[in-house]
Amino acid sequence: MLDGAICPDEFRAVMGSFPTGVTVITAMDKRGRPWGVTVNSFGSVSLDPPLVLWSLKLSSKSYPAFLNADRFSVSILAEDQATISSRFATHVDDKFDGICVRAGLDGVPLINGAAAHIECRKVTSHPGGDHRIFLGEVERIAISERRPLIFSRGKYMTARPFDDDDIGVIVDRERQNGRATGTALETRP
Repeated sequence: MLDGAICPDEFRAVMGSFPTGVTVITAMDKRGRPWGVTVNSFGSVSLDPPLVLWSLKLSSKSYPAFLNADRFSVSILAEDQATISSRFATHVDDKFDGICVRAGLDGVPLINGAAAHIECRKVTSHPGGDHRIFLGEVERIAISERRPLIFSRGKYMTARPFDDDDIGVIVDRERQNGRATGTALETRP
């Protein structure tokens, strides 16, 4: 539980100011049933060995499957996959119904059309408040030319790279307006 001085809704709003990529993390339970969940609490930990981490709410219906799974896969969603993100963020019984996937290592599903895939062996997990933090060693990766989906302040967004001309124009505009920072994010309609 958060300290009484910090309101959970305000904390969520502050954390929403930090744009993240959007992933669907998948695993297979011991009966061979696929499980998946939308996650933006995902990040790299180490290059040598390659490690990633992510967290899952303890009350999630899929929590037992991920806790007991030996491996998980990460599909980093592409900018046109917001509906897939929304589906895996719901409590639908069969989140995979109508979703195009392919089998990864040990049959763990990978979302077709994703910007990238990361396949992991679960190394360990640790308690983290009302979540569990999972650590995985990366065993296989793939990347496409597709742009990733971004999430910030409760909205899906797209990212675009700055080129040198963009940076100069933004810095000049901010100096004229008396501001010191800018953004490279565009909110999707």
